Amino acid sequence: MFFGSIPALVTPFSGNCVDEDSLRGLIEWQIDEGSNALVPCGTTGEGATLSDEEHRRVIEITVEAARGRVPVIAGCGSNNTAHAIALTQSAKAAGAAAALHVPPYYNRPNQDGIYAHLAAVADLDIPIILYNVPSRTITDIAVETMARLARLPNVVAVKDATGNLARVSAQRLACGEQFVQLSGNDDMALGFNAMGGTGCISVSANVAPRLCSQFQEATHEGRWEEALELQDRLYPLHAALFSDASPGPVKYALSRVRTGFPAELRAPMTEPSAASKAAVDAALAHAGLA
Repeated sequence: MFFGSIPALVTPFSGNCVDEDSLRGLIEWQIDEGSNALVPCGTTGEGATLSDEEHRRVIEITVEAARGRVPVIAGCGSNNTAHAIALTQSAKAAGAAAALHVPPYYNRPNQDGIYAHLAAVADLDIPIILYNVPSRTITDIAVETMARLARLPNVVAVKDATGNLARVSAQRLACGEQFVQLSGNDDMALGFNAMGGTGCISVSANVAPRLCSQFQEATHEGRWEEALELQDRLYPLHAALFSDASPGPVKYALSRVRTGFPAELRAPMTEPSAASKAAVDAALAHAGLA
């Protein structure tokens, strides 16, 4: 159901408001360049600082602009189960194909609490993609808990950003071969796919959608030498986009590769450092994008 290069879309702002025209343009470009699905309102999309009204509107725009050409996976994570349910219901009403959910952060429930939270959103008749990113949430969806969740009809996939490649094999054995595993780390996507992954929910694809799509196609078709060449071409970009707090560097990079694209961030995020911008500039040159 979900595979290939899937950009975790930035949310463009102008005057601290969602820039709808820039968002529509970004979506059209992404689809033209070969992206296989779209993820609005995730971490890269500054979902944590969107109001519920903005959250719904960004998803509506993404669904409208995609026009059924690729699925839309809406970021709906919250550490409040009732709020996570409300966001998911709103995303479903807006036409999203699936919802992406982190385990609760900050309040840090145990594994039973994580299961109960994610099972609650999985009861809403929309496919659920788990998002395991302990570096941000502190909580970790244990393999055993993921296996329990994978038995629920609507839990279909995981975006794994644990940084632990061994988890791909462990989760494949625990959850079954049909359970879709997507990398949440661009820099590890080559090894991730070799171990059974089917794609990447990507930050770099915002900036280099065609190259990221070509990379994913090469791994899917077993053209590993070509995939390695593309990995080497893209690796400095993967690193540079996290050389300062995300999504600062990726918005700066987009302003370099798309004329007029706004690099504005919403507080508490701030403009990336001069060193980060220099790293992005060098990475874009290395990839042949600037």
